[in-house]
Amino acid sequence: MTKPVWHEPLISRTQRWNKHGLSGATVWLTGLSGSGKSTIANELARELLNTSRLAYILDADNLRHGLNTGLGFSDTDRAENIRRVAEVACLFADSGIVAIVPIISPFTASREHARKIHTENNLCFIEVHVATPVDECERRDTKGLYAKVRNGEMKGLSGVDSVYESPKSPEVLVGANKESLEQSVAMIMAKLLTKAGQ
Repeated sequence: MTKPVWHEPLISRTQRWNKHGLSGATVWLTGLSGSGKSTIANELARELLNTSRLAYILDADNLRHGLNTGLGFSDTDRAENIRRVAEVACLFADSGIVAIVPIISPFTASREHARKIHTENNLCFIEVHVATPVDECERRDTKGLYAKVRNGEMKGLSGVDSVYESPKSPEVLVGANKESLEQSVAMIMAKLLTKAGQ
C-alpha cells in the first residue's frame, strides 16, 4: 500500500475563519474521574454560546460509543483513545470551532502529543488541569467507579490503582483552591481571549 498523500484544501483556514467570523481552538480538560471536567465543559460551552462563539464538546465517553468503540482501558488502548480524540479536536479547531475535550488523559506523553499536533498546525491549545483532590472526587463518585475499585469489582482507575501524571504547567489550573464553577469558566474564558482571540 502506498503512503497517503495530503490534499491541501482550495479554501484556506483564513478564508473560512474570516468569512464566518470564527477562531478555532481546543480546550483540553484533564483531571481525575469526578473532578468536574464535564460540568466545566458544559458551562464553558454555554458561555461561548451566550457570546455567539461556536463550540462543541468532544466527550470522551460519548466517543467510545462510535469512533473509539472497541478500545478497552489498557494503557495502550487509553493512549490510542486519547490520540484519536486529539486528532478530531485538531480538525474541529481547524474548522473554526472551539473544541472542548473533557478527558482524564492520565499520561503526560498523550497530552503532549495533543499539544504538538495543534502547535504544528498553528492552532491554539489550552490545557486545563481540573485538580480536584482525589478524596473529593471519591466523595462525589459521580459514576460509581471509586466504589467499584474499593469493592474489588474493577481495576485501572486513574489516580487510585492506575497512574495519573498531573500536568506540570497547564495554561489554566482550577479545582485545587475550591474555585466555583463560575470562577473556573471565567479563568478559561480569559485564557481563550488572550491566546485565541475568542
